[in-house]
Amino acid sequence: MSYDALVLGGGHNGLVCACYLARAGLKVRVLERRSVLGGAAVTEEFAPGFRNSTASYTVSLLHPKVICDLKLVAHGLKIVERPFSNFLPLGDAPGQGIRIGGGLAATQAEVARYSKRDAERLPDYYALLERVANVLRAMLLQTPPNVGGGIGALLEAWKSAKVFKNLELATQRDVLDLFSLSAGDLLDRWFESAPLKACFGFDSIVGNFASPYAPGSAYVLLHHVFGEVNGKSGVWGHALGGMGAITQAIAAEARALGVTLSTDCAVSRVRPLGKLIEVQLEHEDGSGEVLTAPRVVSNLNPKLLFTCLLDTNERDPELTQRFDNYQCESATLRMNVALSELPDFRCAPGTQLQAHHQSGIILAPSLAYMERAYAEAREQGWTKNPIVEMLIPSTVDDSLAPKGQQVASLFCQHFRYALPDGRSWDDEREAAADAVIELVNRAAPNFKASVIARQIHTPLDLERKFGLVGGDIFHGKLSLNQLFSARPLLGMGDYRTPIRGLYLCGAGTHPGGGVTGIPGHNAAREILKAW
Repeated sequence: MSYDALVLGGGHNGLVCACYLARAGLKVRVLERRSVLGGAAVTEEFAPGFRNSTASYTVSLLHPKVICDLKLVAHGLKIVERPFSNFLPLGDAPGQGIRIGGGLAATQAEVARYSKRDAERLPDYYALLERVANVLRAMLLQTPPNVGGGIGALLEAWKSAKVFKNLELATQRDVLDLFSLSAGDLLDRWFESAPLKACFGFDSIVGNFASPYAPGSAYVLLHHVFGEVNGKSGVWGHALGGMGAITQAIAAEARALGVTLSTDCAVSRVRPLGKLIEVQLEHEDGSGEVLTAPRVVSNLNPKLLFTCLLDTNERDPELTQRFDNYQCESATLRMNVALSELPDFRCAPGTQLQAHHQSGIILAPSLAYMERAYAEAREQGWTKNPIVEMLIPSTVDDSLAPKGQQVASLFCQHFRYALPDGRSWDDEREAAADAVIELVNRAAPNFKASVIARQIHTPLDLERKFGLVGGDIFHGKLSLNQLFSARPLLGMGDYRTPIRGLYLCGAGTHPGGGVTGIPGHNAAREILKAW
């Protein structure tokens, strides 16, 4: 059977791209290596009776246009927002800690317990983020101008410049700051209390192996606040049924549009053949299959495509070297745990359901703590005092755990992909997980005893299971040399590669990582333009 387009990788962006292509009339087949569609946005049972979002675990960045165009609500997707954004436990005495969210007045009251000055400055800081986030939102659905792309690239450059043209000079300065400063420097300008800066600074090191004082980390902070849930900007939420509910809804629309969805189809080679591209498959039973199509769209990390899958005879030496040096290291460890009861925090006692159990629980008391964790991991490979965000999605979705029990997601920084001195993650997986459990237990002393089962994904596990090269959840670092027209490389910012008919649609393209659907949407538009 012949196809107009083959999509490599059945993650959410690959599925989104396939839907838009099929809606325009192309015959499309998606090829997924695993036995389940969804890439890193999947829901799986990890212990008897306990299900959770296996890797990606929370939602905000999924674009409203994608939700609407692909009829995801009609396909069963429902997202509920957190009652408030974050809870940062502090100390041993009840009442310590800080809660962010639940409305401006409530947040100001919390912040004022640590600094009245910071509480007064909070509205202006939120306004700053919203102004700059609006600039980013205006650019999300744009195709970056491609260096050397001719007249078409000039038109895209004009569109990009237009976004900035009507901004006040003060806002232009704010944009420059958010795109270039460190998060630490930005937050130090605004606030004085360590807990508040920790709450905001956490976003700057999520999936970003860096100190919060690394230049450019303010952009990573911004990247995590441009989203929305149910029309409310900057809000985070839970997809009922886990993150797999998102990708299953997209897959349902793909099937309705006639897309062929193939699982257990590992791609072993991609080879250009003039006007066609050949894709070699390897099935689990050892059999192979060769497919050809005029268009092949890769939802994979571009480093994987260009250094491993592209036929060796077709690799440009300069391009290969560039991708050898492409930065892919988010230094994250991901755990799912089954719990017999809710955490009983020293500073917020009780195992009965409380609002803080339904928020993002951040275990990192200050920017200085985060910087020390980064330094230790840089030297030792991983830190014994990690930065952890815990979510307990079963508090808003009782389908995930048996009655009276819970599941929690633990997203942990900093754990390097390559350990020094020849050490192996296969040997250190359990010790690293123990360090995470001990950290949480210091804040909630019943936590360790309440763990029924745990699922551990080291950076190496993330690579093996989901194809996340280097364990990088974003398919490439969100650094200034790997953003917009330079994502993944200069000359490939418009979702096209130098090889005719070979396109990119994954998180390694603009605007980057997170469950957004935007790279898939934008890539499909460029493919259809060429078609």
